[in-house]
Amino acid sequence: MTSGHPLLSSSDSPSAPLVPSSSLTKNLARISSNASFSSSSLDNNDDAQSDLLEVKDDVAVSGCSEKPLENSTNLAGPLGSRLLPQFPLENPTRDRRRLVSWGAMELHNETRSSGTLEISQGSSRVQAKLSQRIRHKSVQFDDNLLHDDNPRLIYINDPKRTNDKYEFTGNEIRTSKYTIITFLPKNLFIQFHRVAYLYFLAIAALNQLPPLAVFGRTVSLFPLLFVLCVTAIKDGYEDWRRHRSDRNENNREALVFQSGQFQPKKWKHIQVGEVLKICADDTIPCDVVLLGTSDPSGIAYIQTMNLDGESNLKTRYARQETTSAVCEGCTFLGLIRCEQPNRNVYEFTANMEFNGHKFPLSQSNIVLRGCQLKNTAWAIGVVVYAGQETKAMLNSAASPSKRSKLESYMNRETLWLSVFLFVMCAVVATGMGLWLMRHKGQIDTLAYYRKRYYSDGKENGKTYRFYGIPMEIFFSFLSSIIVFQIMIPISLYITMELVRLGQSYFMIEDRHMFDSSSGSRFQCRSLNINEDLGQIRYIFSDKTGTLTENKMEFRRASIFGRSFGTSLQEANVAGIGLGRKRWKLKSEISVDNELVEFLHKDLSENDRIAAHEFFLTLAACNTVVPIVSNGTSSSCGKSELDDVEAIDYQGESPDEQALVSAASAYGYTLFERTSGHIVMDVNGEKLRLDVLGLHEFDSVRKRMSVVIRFPNNTVKVLVKGADTTMFGTLANDSERDDHLTRSTQSHLSEYSSEGLRTLVVAARDLTDEQLEQWQSMYEDASTSLTDRSSKLRQTAALIECNLKLLGATAIEDKLQDGVPEAIESLRQAGIKVWVLTGDKQETAISIGLSCKLLTADMQQIIINGTSEDECRNLLADSMAKYGVKSSNKRDPSFKLKKNAENGYLEIPGNAKTSCVPEWNGGKEEGKMNAPLALIIDGNSLVYILEKDLELELFDLATSCSVVLCCRVAPLQKAGIVDLIKTRTDDMTLAIGDGANDVSMIQMADVGVGICGQEGRQAVMASDFAMGQFRFLKTLLLVHGHWNYQRVGYMILYNFYRNAVFVLMLFWFILSTAFSTTSALTDWSSVFYSVIYTSLPTIVVGILDKDLSHRTLLQYPKLYGAGHRHEAYNLHLFWITMLDTVWQSLVLFYVPLFTYKDSSIDIWSMGSLWTIAVVVLVNVHLAMDVHRWVFITQIAVWGSIIITYACMVVLDSIPVFPNYWTIYHLAKSPTYWIAILLITVVALLPRFVFKVVNHIFWPSDIQIAREAEVLNRQRKHLSSKQDDSSS
Repeated sequence: MTSGHPLLSSSDSPSAPLVPSSSLTKNLARISSNASFSSSSLDNNDDAQSDLLEVKDDVAVSGCSEKPLENSTNLAGPLGSRLLPQFPLENPTRDRRRLVSWGAMELHNETRSSGTLEISQGSSRVQAKLSQRIRHKSVQFDDNLLHDDNPRLIYINDPKRTNDKYEFTGNEIRTSKYTIITFLPKNLFIQFHRVAYLYFLAIAALNQLPPLAVFGRTVSLFPLLFVLCVTAIKDGYEDWRRHRSDRNENNREALVFQSGQFQPKKWKHIQVGEVLKICADDTIPCDVVLLGTSDPSGIAYIQTMNLDGESNLKTRYARQETTSAVCEGCTFLGLIRCEQPNRNVYEFTANMEFNGHKFPLSQSNIVLRGCQLKNTAWAIGVVVYAGQETKAMLNSAASPSKRSKLESYMNRETLWLSVFLFVMCAVVATGMGLWLMRHKGQIDTLAYYRKRYYSDGKENGKTYRFYGIPMEIFFSFLSSIIVFQIMIPISLYITMELVRLGQSYFMIEDRHMFDSSSGSRFQCRSLNINEDLGQIRYIFSDKTGTLTENKMEFRRASIFGRSFGTSLQEANVAGIGLGRKRWKLKSEISVDNELVEFLHKDLSENDRIAAHEFFLTLAACNTVVPIVSNGTSSSCGKSELDDVEAIDYQGESPDEQALVSAASAYGYTLFERTSGHIVMDVNGEKLRLDVLGLHEFDSVRKRMSVVIRFPNNTVKVLVKGADTTMFGTLANDSERDDHLTRSTQSHLSEYSSEGLRTLVVAARDLTDEQLEQWQSMYEDASTSLTDRSSKLRQTAALIECNLKLLGATAIEDKLQDGVPEAIESLRQAGIKVWVLTGDKQETAISIGLSCKLLTADMQQIIINGTSEDECRNLLADSMAKYGVKSSNKRDPSFKLKKNAENGYLEIPGNAKTSCVPEWNGGKEEGKMNAPLALIIDGNSLVYILEKDLELELFDLATSCSVVLCCRVAPLQKAGIVDLIKTRTDDMTLAIGDGANDVSMIQMADVGVGICGQEGRQAVMASDFAMGQFRFLKTLLLVHGHWNYQRVGYMILYNFYRNAVFVLMLFWFILSTAFSTTSALTDWSSVFYSVIYTSLPTIVVGILDKDLSHRTLLQYPKLYGAGHRHEAYNLHLFWITMLDTVWQSLVLFYVPLFTYKDSSIDIWSMGSLWTIAVVVLVNVHLAMDVHRWVFITQIAVWGSIIITYACMVVLDSIPVFPNYWTIYHLAKSPTYWIAILLITVVALLPRFVFKVVNHIFWPSDIQIAREAEVLNRQRKHLSSKQDDSSS
């Protein structure tokens, strides 16, 4: 490869572990795209070391000490047009069977050795099994692959010829759901997916039939129409906003080459094949292959924040063949053969024919819709995908919807209410039948059931519509359903939506969850699961960027067997510089004076070369973009004004930025990067290096290499990577090499124990023959349209061997503020915190100790198996040693016992664990009492996540206080979450900050994204988002507790409120010959749950607080109320229903006995019952309010006033049968006494029960409330004494 060949950007990293396109692919695709992560995550050790199973190939490359990893998973995309572009998910050939490995996802040939094949097959079973369990919706990669017989042909600057043949879509996009024509039918169809809506529609339809018209036909439709209209208005407004956004987007303008010049054209009219010109800071209107840029070398900088959320600049390149033509002003003529549209934003495979040349295109040559052009004056490109076929639009799938656990319980109770409804209707219908049979001979003369008219007039002698006793029984049953319809509370759905919306507002506005450092506030991205925050039992956390800051600082270095970094000092100005010029880094870098002296003193030949090549590798082996400011800095004193030039590094990986900045601080400053070379300032001397090729960091090789030609024409390969793969590529030709390797390994262990992230640095010289062989293989691999990535991997293996070890680096990723305190509080709350990371085991353990996840008194169980049998034995030995019983040997009711005993036991004050393991008797006392910590690596998980080992892992892991999974792949993270979800009823929460955490976040019951340094992929896939991990304590212990208590009570109260009203009607019907006659007006029945009693429920559900913010944080164990389901459970439901029966009896019979001897009419009695039931349910609610504020007072007592006002209005309408009844009743003292008597007698048992319960069996929350009240009284008294003394 010549220096003119463009580099590839590091964004061309694998988006997901490669999956086969067999039937297994369709299952795996559901999560593999959500596991997509760019090289920003791969370059971190967190992810670079996340793939765990390396299978060596049978074919060795001559002269290499390591067998090439060919036919393994795809490499990260290249940094140049010829450097490792990923090939799309391709269909396997018929003579090849693709087997998926869990960790590294290698693809193996059938002809492998039996041992290797066995491992691969086992891993594929793990993958297939997990993919079948993980059912959440996600972006699925298409199997639209590039085949020689089915390419997509793009004729450059000839859209008519292009589109005439293939009928490509235009560039107009549409994200809205509805049009004016489809809105009504489509919206109603979506809404009626709720079964409750179908129920009320059936009720309204029944009420339209003449024999069943209990209510007025219009009135019966009001509740359903109200709910449908409210939801339709909300959906319509949201879709109108989408239409407005689409209109603004489609009407933006871009410069299109027409009639020999670039002219403005609306985005929606742009077609595939047209040539565009994009100016600086413009947004890319469609997917465009670059033809040329303002940079002579064809480089362009883009920002992909709108696409993947990452703010760092990425590099894209135009081919030199097209760049020169654009600069010379040639016409744009050529042909592009590319793959069909697909969703993988990290892949693009194509060929271009231009001016007689045919050359390959890769991901580094395409810019996607939604990106922005930065630091580049202009770029010219041809449209290859437009409109809905662009990768951005194909990836615009919504996050999977999640349902609240309380809502599922609510459906169970709704089923019970349906049973009650059926029983009541059956009782009424049966009573009707028995009554008619008993009075069969009197039907002609009975007031309500006579068969004939006897009044004078034209009706005289005619018969009523009497359908016979069997049909009357049937009609009575249906009429009862209509009368008792609100037993199923339709208003509860709207109430829950409004309550959750209000709760979300106060969570967003909570100043305790505002991150001042980044200016980010809390985000509620899902309104369906607020109350689930109060029931979390397991937290699955990423480490890098979640527990740590993901702001890397270079701390230690091992150079040729010597360790540096023990004495660091801040150094703002980097290097000696060119002449008097020196470089000022944007961030402060700490340097080790001992290392500075080491670099500048006379060294032996080997030491000097090793140190020089070590820092050259740090400065050159990366994809970082240096940005030099136009101005100069004068921060170094008056005598040095204009001597210091500011430089900043933009990279996709914080690790790379830290290493390049460190190299600059020690005198190796990278200040220019073009498509074919880099320029650096080496201790005052300008050094220009030609970049012949770059093999990107990927998750299988776990290393990165760059081929550099020096000014003296020597060629070197500079390599950095994870120690697990680097030491296998070293040349150990002498005892000196062995000693150097042992020393470096010792330093790596030391650095890892300090919690530092490590990389190994090595290099080698290439002879002319080796370079020629590599270039030849590379040329063939980069132009291949099939198996391109595996061929490129073989090419990389050719030069990444026989390396000379230079040293190792250690980067510190500091803990975020408040992480240890947050974890300790969460564990005291009974929540288990599991950490799933791609880091080394030693690093993960060190971070675990520093954040108090691991403690010194814990018994550490380490599972590092290399085979299925070894993992089985390790699990069995650990379970036997620590007395953990297997689930299949326990009592069948173990799960319930575990929930009742382990999960819900109050944790002793001195305990550090949130779960009490179940032990065998006869074990040592020390082992029984010591909490356990399970530490397991991803390689072991490849074998353990099998059908017969999952159970053992589950038993051991759930018996431990802490689980730490190291070097796990993104899909393994989702698999661990799924292991707990499928085997327990406990709520899970996953929290992470990178794209590699997306699968885990979407798999968990609650997903939380951190607004961190790795972009916003995790945030965009999450249910909630925050700036720091420590805010999780406030979110769960405070808002989670409040939301759970509020929503749990609100559901029970809604059931009670509607049931007491229905039972009152039921008792009335039993007293009126089962006639389904109602004493209440139609409007009163409708308004009861919609207007009379709805507002207090909403206000209390949003504002009520059983405990203060301070108390909940001070006593984390109060969170256990959610684990014990104290606010909502089946026991509470039945108690509430019994209380409801009592209150309804009092409500009905007290007025009946009060007015027994009076001449009061039925409508007056109905008016009394309406007012009484509203007063009763509001006073009932008032008894349970914990925190009275002004709005609560208005809502509770105001609803009673509103009810009276509505009654006055309804009773003032002459056409209604209840005309003027309220005026007559209000004059009588009996009326007011009856209401008071009803309220007191109905609520007396509830009051007594609460008092006795609080005195003899107080809950933790009640005790804490009493403590709060006593503290307030004590402070009040002390303040009074201070005032009196003064």
